[in-house]
Amino acid sequence: MRPVLFFDVNESLLDLKVLEPHFKTHFGDKIVVSEWFEQVIQTAMLSVILGWSRNFAEVGRSALGMVVDRHELSLTEDALVDIVGGMKKLPPHDDVVPGLTILKSAGFRMVALTNSPVVVAEEQLKFAGLIDFFETVISVEEVKTLKPDAKVYVYATQKMNVVPSNSYLIAAHAWDVAGAMAIGCKGALIKRSGIATNPIAPAPTIIADSFSLVAERICAAHELKPG
Repeated sequence: MRPVLFFDVNESLLDLKVLEPHFKTHFGDKIVVSEWFEQVIQTAMLSVILGWSRNFAEVGRSALGMVVDRHELSLTEDALVDIVGGMKKLPPHDDVVPGLTILKSAGFRMVALTNSPVVVAEEQLKFAGLIDFFETVISVEEVKTLKPDAKVYVYATQKMNVVPSNSYLIAAHAWDVAGAMAIGCKGALIKRSGIATNPIAPAPTIIADSFSLVAERICAAHELKPG
């Protein structure tokens, strides 16, 4: 039986670098997208650890406020609206459509699993031209926590009626892959430039430098050919 494939959305499928001009407009060269998104992840992790019920939009806004304060700048409503709105209009990374096409043609069931609300994630995937690749979109809002809380991956596999060992979590985040593997899922890490494996976590089942290579290696691992 083919495994079910769960995909992280932001940064894994969608390219955040297009937000750089927005940051430059409002903050000059003092803040870059990567610094903000790292703070987003840190804040999300803290929310999981402390059991705070915070949605991803709140996390994103608070992280932006923290980074702006760190640089002793001011966060205007225009900047907040511009950057948050820009998150809904992200293009896919160049390797994503080829990779999803490979997996779709090989007959895999594919699910977007995201920290974003369903409505936002669907809008993002529609804008990026990816929505038709996915059977459904599952959001952490359905379990009122955030990845990498184990509850998210347990809920997702149960909702798709698949045992964890017959599923993959595919992401460009080592922490997301580790979270899924902790409940018994397989993990595939898209090791793009700047992405590193976590040496204290179990090694991902598959590691590749591009999404397309991840897709090819998943097919090979299950002796499937696209088409």
